[in-house]
Amino acid sequence: MTRIGVYGWGIVAPRSPDIQTFAKNLESAESWMSPFHGFGPDTFLVGKPEFDFGVVRPWIDARFKPNRFPQLQEKMDEPTKFAVGAFLQSLEQNPGLEQELSNLGTATHVYVGSGLGNIPTLHDASLALHRAQRRWDRFWAQPELNDALKTYLDNGRDETLAAEAPPDPEGLPEEHQEEGEAAWRAFWAGRSPQLHKYLEELAEIESIAVEGDVEAGKMSVLKEKRRRFSRLQRKWGAPEPPWTQGSANFIWNIQNTPASQISLLGQIRGRAFSPAAACSTFGVAIKLGVDAIRRGEAKAVVVGATDPAPHPLVVGAFYAARVISADGAVSKPLGELRGTHVAGGSVIWVLGDADHMEARGFQPLGLEVVGVGATSDADHIITPSKEGPMEAIRQALTDGGVDPAEVGSWDLHATATPGDYQEVSNLRELVPEEVLITARKGTFGHGMAAGGGWEMTAQFLGYDRGELYPTPLSGGELNGEIAKVHRRFVLDRGCAVPAGAAGKLSMGVGGINACVLSRPWS
Repeated sequence: MTRIGVYGWGIVAPRSPDIQTFAKNLESAESWMSPFHGFGPDTFLVGKPEFDFGVVRPWIDARFKPNRFPQLQEKMDEPTKFAVGAFLQSLEQNPGLEQELSNLGTATHVYVGSGLGNIPTLHDASLALHRAQRRWDRFWAQPELNDALKTYLDNGRDETLAAEAPPDPEGLPEEHQEEGEAAWRAFWAGRSPQLHKYLEELAEIESIAVEGDVEAGKMSVLKEKRRRFSRLQRKWGAPEPPWTQGSANFIWNIQNTPASQISLLGQIRGRAFSPAAACSTFGVAIKLGVDAIRRGEAKAVVVGATDPAPHPLVVGAFYAARVISADGAVSKPLGELRGTHVAGGSVIWVLGDADHMEARGFQPLGLEVVGVGATSDADHIITPSKEGPMEAIRQALTDGGVDPAEVGSWDLHATATPGDYQEVSNLRELVPEEVLITARKGTFGHGMAAGGGWEMTAQFLGYDRGELYPTPLSGGELNGEIAKVHRRFVLDRGCAVPAGAAGKLSMGVGGINACVLSRPWS
């Protein structure tokens, strides 16, 4: 079977703008959480990614036109910027890797997904549209610009329309008046004869077609439309229509953008797309990459996951789902099980066909990836089942030709929720009691997609140096019920790497599971 190694990697994580800082920070048992304060004062801790996109400018300026970096800076959202930063770090691990990925043509693929996508851009664009729509409705719902409303008010409020119209906001309780006013204005704006006349005039402007030479004609039409539209706005004194207030950045930052920007910047011509598997995204990307290399469709695959910095929408959603800690103290997996902490950032790996890559002088990093399993629970959207994760582990063991007795260490998904107990119990049904277990979300938090990649990178880095990095959990904090099930955990002091294979399980929202088995290079 084709042997697969990791030939480049990069990280953007809390307190860690690059892979070198990430490795250095792992040497300490302290948590990397910091106060959120995204709602004003609050009691949440989060993992805030530390990264300045400006560090990539010299690399981009050396390869592209001067306007390329400013375009990326202005148009790209955090997930893409984080992923690009991590990708450029990955190219530094092996000299010549950048050229090889490009020279391979369609034999290099890019599978980089996001668990949350472009939340900041969606949030800001939605607010801008909402505000523009309110201004628009308010303008056209003025009686002097709305003959229908003027007639209704002058004639003592026609009973037929009164039954159809929303309640007059003035008669609503104070807590409902804002929503009531918005509904009232939207209703009457839609019945304004003046607005319909405005739209007829606008449609006439928009109907101007390109004639003659396409390129020259296109610019001429755009200029003429802008000129006539400005005149229309002056005539009516109208605010900007809400459909003109959207940002094209909404399109430039859709789910596949991190993968496509890596393809563009790396001049990679093979398939590029975004696997979205929630908290299992990185493991699923590994699965796709391994399969593509084994089938002979690729010699190298850029895999990864990326998430925005913690955002009030996300923190609030995790709180509503009752899986987040909210008391201002660090919540550690395998401990009090009070919930996890939201985090953001990115992780990128370059997988490669070992024979191909090493024949060209590239050296593998960390461990050899030997087996991957991916399954779905088909049971519950957020509470993991027993059989789904266990089947993913069995698949990985079979795929890698690894006997359970050969497993030496294991990294849990462990989110500091009651699910930690079941995860340890399930694992112990498949692997021996000597297995050394790690759980790292108490260190850097739960990156929805990137977290599993941070955990695997920490695992590989530990094996590289011969010692597993510590976690924030002390022996006295280990949950008593979990301690009854298993006794060997990496706590707040590092320990020697055990012999045998290393496993990593991720369990995603929606019941998506991914398990990756690796072992030291022989």
